[in-house]
Amino acid sequence: MPTTAAHPVNRVVARVHSALDEVAETPLWTMSQPATAEALAEIARAEARLVELRSRTLAHTETVAVPETNASPSVAVWHANVTRSTKRESFRQVRLAAGLDRHDVVREALGRGHVVAEQAAVICTALDDLPEDLDAAVMEQAAKALVTFAEVHDAKGLRVLGRRILEVVAPEVAEAWEAEQLDREEREAEKSTVFRMRDDGHGRIKGSFTVPLLAGQMLERALLAFAAPQHQIATREAEGEQSEAWVPARRPTAQRLGAAFVELIERLDTDQLPKAGGINATVVVTMTLESLHDGLAAATLDTGDRVSAATARRLACEAGVVPVVLGGKSQPLDLGRAQRYFTPAQRIAMGIRDGGCTAHGCDVPPARCHAHHDDPWSCHGHTDLARGRLLCPFHHRRIHDPEYQARIGPDNKVDFHRRT
Repeated sequence: MPTTAAHPVNRVVARVHSALDEVAETPLWTMSQPATAEALAEIARAEARLVELRSRTLAHTETVAVPETNASPSVAVWHANVTRSTKRESFRQVRLAAGLDRHDVVREALGRGHVVAEQAAVICTALDDLPEDLDAAVMEQAAKALVTFAEVHDAKGLRVLGRRILEVVAPEVAEAWEAEQLDREEREAEKSTVFRMRDDGHGRIKGSFTVPLLAGQMLERALLAFAAPQHQIATREAEGEQSEAWVPARRPTAQRLGAAFVELIERLDTDQLPKAGGINATVVVTMTLESLHDGLAAATLDTGDRVSAATARRLACEAGVVPVVLGGKSQPLDLGRAQRYFTPAQRIAMGIRDGGCTAHGCDVPPARCHAHHDDPWSCHGHTDLARGRLLCPFHHRRIHDPEYQARIGPDNKVDFHRRT
């Protein structure tokens, strides 16, 4: 730390360090309850005031070209290198400094210790989100109102109040602005909707998603219904257990919601879902008759993955799962010309037999394939399992393309050759 400082800010910072040195090794066992509570409150206030000083100084660094001292591309990068902070944290601090530089009312409140840094950041964001053409006097009024609200509301509450602040300071424009803002947010949310899944290779699927607010809340309500203790007790009673003797395990909310998500998926009524490739969104589990009863042999999913016999027996009675028992009673599969389209039972059987698209070298799974007649229906072909096959949409178009010749090999795979 420098021993001399030309500017008052440097001298104040030096005195702060000196004062902290005085209590660095002071034991706290003699500190009373009221004194401890008062000290913590005042430390928070002092932290807020130091944040305001840091923010003003960060805003000044661009003026005096501080980043050029080590050829940093930005103030945030320079700050991260000098303070050993992460770049993410440094960018956050620089954004707060810029927001306080735009909104003097919030900066002054932070400098007095009347708001903490988290509250100040939320208020600045709320003010920045207001209409650009808003009158300066109304903007200042909104800032003062939010600073006043900060006396009794934390950052989370201020975030909600900030979205509705125009209803307080300018109700004549609030409704139109809110409608425009909600419409923009909903359109952006729809564009950013994504869902990702991947197999981790250890019997689990991991993923992430981003959905619009309403869809997310609908999913949360559904999961909470499954995760509710009343539902868990009712489930145990349905399985023959006495609810009085069972106390729900105390698990973290994330685990409880995870279990609820699994139950929600397993109980989906596939009759109400759109059909893909001619059949409902079902998972086909193939197992032996012995395993269906009490055997240990693993069962095979139509994706090629394997599950334990116990899991297959449990899922055999759930919606969205079709058990195919080898050696058990089968459904009629060959319908001749009584029906043009392959039935769901035939589609499932094709999926088990073909394992996906039958074009040579193609690995598209059964659920994304079409059912193709080897003998075209238009030429008096029959809708029989033996004369049907799965082809992905691309190869289904190719097999009907006169520019290509298709040949079925002894392994039931289709080879394509372009006609010359």
